Parts: sequence; C-alpha cells; structure tokens
Amino acid sequence: MSELSATHFLLLSAALFIIGMVGVLTRRNVLVIFMCIELMLNAVNVSLIGFAWELHQLTGQVFALFVIAIAAAEAVVGLGIVMALTRRTDTVDIDELRQLRE
Repeated sequence: MSELSATHFLLLSAALFIIGMVGVLTRRNVLVIFMCIELMLNAVNVSLIGFAWELHQLTGQVFALFVIAIAAAEAVVGLGIVMALTRRTDTVDIDELRQLRE
C-alpha cells in the first residue's frame, strides 16, 4: 500500500472544491448554495491538513480549526438571513429573491 502524499490530499481537495463550485453556479436554492459553500470551505481544510501532513507541522491543522470556526459563524449568520427571507417571501429560490433588489 502506498504512502499518502500531498498530491492525494490536493486531488481530493480539488475534487471537493470543483463539486462545490459547480453547485454554487448551477443551483437556485439558497440552502443548497450554502451547503456548496461549506463544501468548498471543507476542501480548503483538506488541503491545509494535507500540507500539514506532508510538512510534519501543526500549522495547517491550526488554520483548519480557524476555518471551521469561521464556517460555523458563517453558517449561523447565513441561515438566519435565509430564515428571515423565507418568512418574508415564502420561497428560497434565488431568482425570486433577486426581485427584492428592484
């Protein structure tokens, strides 16, 4: 069995990031878009942990913990905004929410 390297972590991270980016660009549901953004943040965490694994340092893992904390705060604020908009408009479709700007 082969040893894990930074390449394995980066390939997984790139795949997760691309899946998240495609989800953000193609979906119309605000909740799904938030989940895809969280997937992209987790891809960044995988790459940080991969580099920490390769370099035998804890710096990447510490940064990953900070990213997790920031993602949790972002999720709370984002879901609060989505709940407020849903109460006001009874929809989570991004196209209908764009009409609020006009």
